[in-house]
Amino acid sequence: MDVSVAVGQPGSAVPEVSIIVPARNEEASLQRCLQSLTSQEGVLFEVIVVDDGSTDRTREIAESFHGVRVIVPGPLPYGWTGKNNAVVAGAAIAQGEWLLFTDADTVHSPGALARALTEARQNGADMLSYSPEQIAVTFWEMAVLPVVFAELASTYPPKLVSDPASPVAAANGQYILIRRQAYKAVGGHQAIAGSLLEDVALAQALKKSGRKIRFRYAADAVCTRMYRNFRHLREGWTKNLALLFPEPGWLAAKSLLRWGVVWALFLSPMLAAVGAGLTGRIEWLAWTHDSFLTLAAFSTRWRFVFLGVGGFVLITRRLRRANFTSDRELLGAAFGYPMFAYLLLRSRRAHAKGAVLWKDREYKDRAYSDTKRQSSLAPDH
Repeated sequence: MDVSVAVGQPGSAVPEVSIIVPARNEEASLQRCLQSLTSQEGVLFEVIVVDDGSTDRTREIAESFHGVRVIVPGPLPYGWTGKNNAVVAGAAIAQGEWLLFTDADTVHSPGALARALTEARQNGADMLSYSPEQIAVTFWEMAVLPVVFAELASTYPPKLVSDPASPVAAANGQYILIRRQAYKAVGGHQAIAGSLLEDVALAQALKKSGRKIRFRYAADAVCTRMYRNFRHLREGWTKNLALLFPEPGWLAAKSLLRWGVVWALFLSPMLAAVGAGLTGRIEWLAWTHDSFLTLAAFSTRWRFVFLGVGGFVLITRRLRRANFTSDRELLGAAFGYPMFAYLLLRSRRAHAKGAVLWKDREYKDRAYSDTKRQSSLAPDH
């Protein structure tokens, strides 16, 4: 049974913000998400959970929260993505002046909603999008996410996204607060119904219309754990990476080259020692019989090591823009780049074939070329 009660401060029947949470098999995360949302203070709001065909306890969990409205979207229209269909259903019954689209795997800090609304208004923004703090637990989460988000920050610099004079537009679908009037003016998610990259597509439509976007990293407001195992991580980035970057093949090659050169320099003494051992000569030891020549070779090899260390420091510093802790940056620099390159190429191949799997749905014949044209608005770095 649907429950239609606004959650928030009493005194007004109309909420300022309608929070729309699309959820498909989110029993592992929805409880914490709704706890954090329903406990927000300082603004009148409503919470709408759109149960997108879940087969687990998602609907049961949502209905256990008093004041949360739970709805089911209509059948998935041909050519639409499941998420777009879900958020359109939520937006259709929303009453707020502002709409907050947020994912079921997010956790919101106390008072974050009121602060976000104030931030949007003070900055004259029609859309405020936060890039949440990314929680990484497993090895591949810790290694890959810093690389992905560093490259995203390079391609879609928040400063340029927030600059009305720049054509660069982006948003993070995990947190999009948008003025209802602006949302309707650009056609909402109906206008981008087939896009698997609906957050960036919505931001681009909004910016093309002359409206202002504010985009920033917001660990102070929201956090998320996107993927809980390697299979989900691989599936999720396969869906997105080829759409996010204008030249995924070239970026994969650059990433592998950067990583490979650093490791080759760093390991050069070891490789030389192995080579010498195979020929029966340990030339890299400075105290062998031919000390002068060996010392020169030893010094040269260790200069390579120093170059390798310098390169390692540089690629680690590159990852700082991803806003992860130092240990995650080190893991990303050491092991994340090859996996990032693999995921880029896997994503490009999947989209080129016209078949992408996400949330147990296969999306075929998507407008890959249209999305690539949208991505080309990003600066070339």
